[in-house]
Amino acid sequence: MDFLDLFILALMPVLKVLLVTAVGLFLATDRVNLLGPDARSHLNSLVFYLLSPALIFSNLAETVTMESLRSLWFMPVNILLTLILGSLLGWILVKITKTPPHLQGLVIGCCSAGNIGNLLLVVLPELCEESNSPFGDSSTCSTNAEAYASFSLAILAVYIWSYVYIMMWVYAKKGEGNGIDKDEHPDPVVVTISGGESEDFLQSSREALLSSKSLEGTEGLSDQIEPLPQSIEGKEKGKVLVFLEKIKERVNNLTSHIKLKMLLAPSTIAAIVGFTIGLVSPIRKLLIGDSAPLRTIYSSAALIGNAAIPCITLIIGANLLKGLRGYGVGAPIIAGIAAIKFIILPALGVGIVKAANHFGIVESNSLLLFTLLFQYAVPPAMNIGTICQLLGAGQSECSVIMLWTYALATFFLTLWSAFFIWLVT
Repeated sequence: MDFLDLFILALMPVLKVLLVTAVGLFLATDRVNLLGPDARSHLNSLVFYLLSPALIFSNLAETVTMESLRSLWFMPVNILLTLILGSLLGWILVKITKTPPHLQGLVIGCCSAGNIGNLLLVVLPELCEESNSPFGDSSTCSTNAEAYASFSLAILAVYIWSYVYIMMWVYAKKGEGNGIDKDEHPDPVVVTISGGESEDFLQSSREALLSSKSLEGTEGLSDQIEPLPQSIEGKEKGKVLVFLEKIKERVNNLTSHIKLKMLLAPSTIAAIVGFTIGLVSPIRKLLIGDSAPLRTIYSSAALIGNAAIPCITLIIGANLLKGLRGYGVGAPIIAGIAAIKFIILPALGVGIVKAANHFGIVESNSLLLFTLLFQYAVPPAMNIGTICQLLGAGQSECSVIMLWTYALATFFLTLWSAFFIWLVT
C-alpha cells in the first residue's frame, strides 16, 4: 500500500469527525441557535454525568478481561508519559513566550492532556471497518479497537481529574495574585526567635554584662556568656518550626480547595465499576452475555453510552464558534501549542513506542502499537474547557486555542495516522 492510499485510509475517520464537528458549529450559530450557551451547558452536563460514564462502563465491562489487561498494562504508562512530556514542554513554552500568569495553567494543560479516548472511539473502529484495513479481520479488529479506546478513555479520565485539574488549579491561584505568592516573602520578624526564647536571651545577656563588671579575667567572662550559643540554636529551631508550619499550611490550603468529587468524577467511578465487572468473572456472568440474567441492565447502559460520542463531537463544534469570536491569545502561544501537540510530541512518541516494542515491553500487535502512537498526536482534550469553566479562568482563551488546534488537527492527525499505519504494518 503506497503512501497516498495510506493517507486516504487515515483521512476517512478524521473526515468523519470533522463533518460532525461542522454540524455542531452550524447548530451553534445565532441563526440556528440549537446549541447556544444554555443548550451547550445542559448537554455538557448530560455528557459529563451520564453519557460518558455509561460509555466507559459498558465498554470496559465487556472488553476488559484479565487476559487483555496483561497486554494493556503499558497503556497507562504511555498516557502518563504524554501528560508529563506535554507538561514539561508546555512549561518551557510558557517561559519562552512569557505567557500571562492567568493563562499559564491553560497553556500547560492544553500541551499535556490530549483528546485520546473520544477520538480513538471514532478513529479505530472506522479504520477496522475499511475494506483495505491493514489490521486484519474486521470483527476481531473492532473488538480490540473498542477495548483499546475504552481503556484509554478511562485512564485519561483518571489522570485529567487527578493530575491536570490540580495543576491548572495551582496556576489559576497563582494567576489571581499576578504570579506572586505572598508566603514566599515572609516578614523577617516572623522567622526570628519566639517570645519566650527572646526573654531568655535578654536575661542571659543582662547576667553576662553584670557579671563581667565584677570579673577581671577573661575566663570568668567566657563562662558567663555560655548560654549565647543555646539562644542561637533556639533561633534556628524557631526557623525550622516556622518553615514546617508553612508547609503544613500550604498542604491544608491545597486539600481544602480540591474537592473529592473532582478526583472521583463520574467517569472515574464508571471506570472503577467497569474494571470490577470485567475482571471479576462471577459478576461479569451476571451482566454480560446472551444468557446473563441481568443483561438488560448492561444493554441499557450500552444504549445510553452510544450517544456519548456524537454529543461530545457536536459540543466540540459548538465550542469552536466561541473561538471565532474570541481574542486574548497571542499567535506565538497558539503556534507553540500546535508545534508541541502535532510535531514534537508525536516524534517523541515514535521513539518511546518503538523502544518499548524493541525491548519487549509491548507486544508486536499492529493495532496496539498504532493506538499507543496515536495517543501522542491528538489535539487538546475538551475537558480542558470544562476545567476552565470550573476554575472561572481562561474560558474565552481556551476556545481560541481549541479552534486553531482542531483546525490544524485535520491535516496533522491524518498525516501522522498514515505514517503510523505505515510504521506498524
